[in-house]
Amino acid sequence: MSDTDSFIDEVNEEVRRDRLYGYLRRYGWIAVLAVVAIVGGAAWNEYSKAQERAEAEALGDAMLAALEADASNARAEALAPIEADGPGARAVLNFMRADALAEAGETDAAVEQLDAVALDGDLAPIYRALAQFKIVTLQGQSVPVAERRQALEALAQPGAPLRLLAEEQLALIDIQEGETDKAVARYQAILSDAETTPDLQQRALQVIVALGEEPGDESAAAEAALEIPEATGD
Repeated sequence: MSDTDSFIDEVNEEVRRDRLYGYLRRYGWIAVLAVVAIVGGAAWNEYSKAQERAEAEALGDAMLAALEADASNARAEALAPIEADGPGARAVLNFMRADALAEAGETDAAVEQLDAVALDGDLAPIYRALAQFKIVTLQGQSVPVAERRQALEALAQPGAPLRLLAEEQLALIDIQEGETDKAVARYQAILSDAETTPDLQQRALQVIVALGEEPGDESAAAEAALEIPEATGD
């Protein structure tokens, strides 16, 4: 390599260094800001998680402290001032208050707590369905049969999370109204359902036997007796 080529290379290298330093002086603050933003974001994320954990622990401690009261009315009073931010936590708190109020004989106040859950659109369907189901069972015969049946039939729709429990309550209403054949048909349908739990199976069997019938796999007859329409393809 000639001295001329070496000199040119050195000049080019110097020019590149000058340009690099110029870029760093002009735009280096962007890189510094990006690093600060990344580090600050990670720190804030950890802080937020720690705050959420602390709030959840405080809420849990407050709930447990309230449940330590022996009397149901005392538990209800202890739960009343507790506040929860998230919709799921609020729902759990409302359920706990409703249980305590119901045990204390304050049915209307308990229903009010459950209504707050049933009408909360931010909650998952299972929470709202459970609240509606508890309202129906809690009010019991204080509500006209037609209203109870209508509410339970809405909960017993195919795919509903509490449909089998709603069917069981509908069967009890059938018995109450003297429609034992229809009640047995409902219980037979419950027995033949793959999603029926062992406890529900046991209750269904006991009632069928108590009504003087024999349990069996009669799902087709049960569906016909209950006027359940057959699924049709598009």
